[in-house]
Amino acid sequence: MDEKRSVNFTIVPDEGETVPRVYSNFCAIQNSPFDFTLTFCEMQPISDREIKEAEVTHVVKAPVKARMVVPAQMIPGLIAALQENFRLYQESFGPPKGTLH
Repeated sequence: MDEKRSVNFTIVPDEGETVPRVYSNFCAIQNSPFDFTLTFCEMQPISDREIKEAEVTHVVKAPVKARMVVPAQMIPGLIAALQENFRLYQESFGPPKGTLH
């Protein structure tokens, strides 16, 4: 007789491996019918030359630091986790100073 068992567990990151920490202050998001691609960049102050180029091209390039592809099914949980963590952040530290887009 095959009896189905239910097991409750929590998934946690395995911190045994050394994974580099990457800083990003800009995120571009694209999607397909199957997944979302989050491209994380580090935006530095823009030089006078880059400003002049941007006046013509309307583009400023930022170096890509990491790119994550996330299945569409994960997005609602990711949004909920970000909202909850941001709520806790604001309770501890107040609203963030300045706004980055």
